[in-house]
Amino acid sequence: MEDAIPLLVCDDSNMARKQLIRCLPAHWPFQISQADNGLAGLEAIRAGRGQIVLLDLTMPELDGFGLLARLREEGLQADVIVVSGDVQEEAIRRAKALGAHSFIKKPVDPQKLEAALLGLNRMRPPASTGALSPPHKLPSVNFRDALREVANIAMGRAAELLGRVLDVFIRLPIPNVNILEVGELQMALADAQGNQRVSAICQGYIGSGIAGEALLIFHDSEISDVASLLNNRLDSSSRLELQLDLATIIIGACLNGLSEQLDMQLSQGHPLVLGQHCTIDELIRLNRPRWKRTLAVEISYALENHDIQFDLMLLFTEDSVPKLQQRIELLIN
Repeated sequence: MEDAIPLLVCDDSNMARKQLIRCLPAHWPFQISQADNGLAGLEAIRAGRGQIVLLDLTMPELDGFGLLARLREEGLQADVIVVSGDVQEEAIRRAKALGAHSFIKKPVDPQKLEAALLGLNRMRPPASTGALSPPHKLPSVNFRDALREVANIAMGRAAELLGRVLDVFIRLPIPNVNILEVGELQMALADAQGNQRVSAICQGYIGSGIAGEALLIFHDSEISDVASLLNNRLDSSSRLELQLDLATIIIGACLNGLSEQLDMQLSQGHPLVLGQHCTIDELIRLNRPRWKRTLAVEISYALENHDIQFDLMLLFTEDSVPKLQQRIELLIN
């Protein structure tokens, strides 16, 4: 294509890259490349395949912040538009301070993407819309990748709210999505928690043929540190009240984010205490009948400059998976 502008879509999610490419203005002359991590994205930009870059922040190998920093260090020229599920004000500020031209939250709005591209002053819409550009190659997307991207966006909404409440920056992971037997769930939790004593809050949800439980796990050693961020002094009752409040914030925001994307209503039950000051083995033993074979979405929220981490698991019942797949399929196609 003559005068095509090299545009790089850099995101670890096939689902996100597919959505972004679909949202690009159809008649604009882009030569599109894709990268599924920050290091691959950096190589593409070095090779001249990224004059314009649509950049995710949460990626393996090298995240979006790291990529922006490397561009500056190496003197590489690229116009970067960040497209991310991490919508914390501090994330936006840091991205722009590192040289990002603009920031768009996921899921992307095509009109906002077009406005951001126009704002680069690199191109203008073609005068004629007679002929479409050749179709761009879209990545294939499976259920697990799509659900991981949906969870990524939902966890970003929860992190933004939690960060405002605690006045800290929340470091976000790449969510894990797996179908687990109860024994595998036990191993996954034990791997994350080690031998520390934990407390766990559970909140059920149901709607649109989908049901499950959200499990939020706190390290006992960390909850006092959280209280200090809020200038609270804890006794046993206020400690539990704080955990319940945090669970309501994190679980509620995450489930609302899922509901919005999948166009469904999820009714949430009251948060329940599943275990206090126990090991993961004890927690699983106490609640083993609740979790048999389950679709698990695992998310860890880490507070920057604090040794504090919350582990959230969304546990969908096995019967919910077909309905969830139907909802996801609508997003994929």
